[in-house]
Amino acid sequence: MVGYETIDFEMRGAVAWLTMNRPKAFNALDLTMAKELCDLSIRLGEDDAVRCVVLTGSGEAAFCAGGDVPGFAADVDTLPATLKEMTTYLHMAISRFAWMRAPVIAAVNGVAAGAGLSMVACTDLAIAVEGASFTSAYTKIGLTPDGSSTYFLPRIIGTRRTTELYMTNRVLNAEEALDWGLINQIVPADQLAAETEKLANKLASGPTLALGSVKKLLLMSTNDSLESQMERETRSIAAMGRTADGRNGVVAFVNKQKPDFIGE
Repeated sequence: MVGYETIDFEMRGAVAWLTMNRPKAFNALDLTMAKELCDLSIRLGEDDAVRCVVLTGSGEAAFCAGGDVPGFAADVDTLPATLKEMTTYLHMAISRFAWMRAPVIAAVNGVAAGAGLSMVACTDLAIAVEGASFTSAYTKIGLTPDGSSTYFLPRIIGTRRTTELYMTNRVLNAEEALDWGLINQIVPADQLAAETEKLANKLASGPTLALGSVKKLLLMSTNDSLESQMERETRSIAAMGRTADGRNGVVAFVNKQKPDFIGE
């Protein structure tokens, strides 16, 4: 088992739990964490036993407070190179998580700022504690967004609201984030782990190939014509008809039985 310095990694059945673990730095993203997220995204994406992924933060203060700004300030002359290197690994990780067949859940245990906001936006579903907050904060320090948020946020909350977050650095509380559609659910802090585990286990027992195909269809839905997207739907649903889960699901429905999906 590979050990990680900034991320606690645990398999709970078919669910991979990734906990960003730099609580004294509010789980801020540094180069090591970006590399470790990249490594995990590749490992988990190649492991058919992984049928759901949970991403969360350690402690009660922050999910991820964004990039490690004090680290950036330590040598501003090398800042451009540092940002290029870090985003290379971060963006590879986000791409692998977005395209992997396993659903990815963000369990937001506190502040999600900068790259932390981006990591919430790129996941498939998000649950947040009542005291969570969400902000861009990039232009507050004279930088621009990274971590895929300029791709995902306009699709989730719309261009006007995304522009407002970037240009004013408005801070959303959990209720506002839910109202805007950024997250799916709010829970008390002491119920976050249990509610996330319930959702993760539900997804992990589902038709994993079909869930992964849903992710792909949604990622591609805004990039082409109606007819091209419908052709993708045709190819996808036909492909699912060849899977064990697809065939078992159809037969179980007719027989009024609960299907036993195996992820194949």
